[in-house]
Amino acid sequence: MADPDAWPELPLAAWRPTLDTLHLWLQIAGKLSLGLKPMRNHFWQSVFYVTSRGLTTAPIPYGTRIFEMVFDFIDHHLRIDVSDGGSRTIKLEPRSVADFYGETMDALRALSLDVEIWTTPVEFVPRVPFEEDRAHAAYDRQAAGRCWRILIQADRLFKMFNGRFLGKSSPSHLFWGAFDLAVTRFSGRAAALYSGGAPAVHPHVMHESYSHEVISHGFWFGDDRLAEPAFYGYAVPTPDGFGDAKVAPAGAYFNSDLGEFILPYELVRTSSDPDAMVLDFMQSTYEAGATLGGWDRTALEERPPCPCGPVPHKLKYVAG
Repeated sequence: MADPDAWPELPLAAWRPTLDTLHLWLQIAGKLSLGLKPMRNHFWQSVFYVTSRGLTTAPIPYGTRIFEMVFDFIDHHLRIDVSDGGSRTIKLEPRSVADFYGETMDALRALSLDVEIWTTPVEFVPRVPFEEDRAHAAYDRQAAGRCWRILIQADRLFKMFNGRFLGKSSPSHLFWGAFDLAVTRFSGRAAALYSGGAPAVHPHVMHESYSHEVISHGFWFGDDRLAEPAFYGYAVPTPDGFGDAKVAPAGAYFNSDLGEFILPYELVRTSSDPDAMVLDFMQSTYEAGATLGGWDRTALEERPPCPCGPVPHKLKYVAG
């Protein structure tokens, strides 16, 4: 049985109001990263990263200064720190998206950060502007903490998995559009113009995101399309036969509506070895997509031999 503190129970129905509210709060900060940071591959500048306290935007440039926004799920506040020493905190507590948006923008202005964002949510329905949304106002501290603890485990395993790959790959990062933690591998080849879509997303975003062939894995808390948290794996473009591939572990399945392999979080949480289960899922779905898609797996996966002999499986590094 998995450690219940590391892999806590978090069924979607039990915390959906908090999830939706937190999702919209993250979009407010995420849009600042999107607008102020220099463009990176596939909008990677706009993401959040998992930290030892919560989720961070990482430094955002503003003129000759930088600032950072951290959602702290230990003390339950949003902290804004500026490189000139300025700082503000905003409590994470039951409050409407409109109130949270107003206090956040006031805090930024108090720090001499004169910024504006497009206030319409993306990948979220209904699309009520932040300043008008008083319907989403829930915040359960325990549920938010469990959400973050799950992301810690997913992030840890995604980084371990990505260490095996030599080609272009994304960091492990959280997209605030769908509120999913993801890591993506690339074949190195350009892809045809993407013809798919996502709820409330401009087609250009999808074209840029899938401009090159990818196999992507992630963790998602679910929504009306998948009413449970789960790990996922998909390929774009989807090679013939991908959905019929045999993947591990038992219990993983292909969801034809989403076009993704799904590994329910509940199976992981209640297993005797969650790490092995998630890593097996990612490896097997990657191998299915890469093999069927004709990726150059030798170039992308095999490390050159060490001239000093075999490298020990585990190395110990001493600081100093």
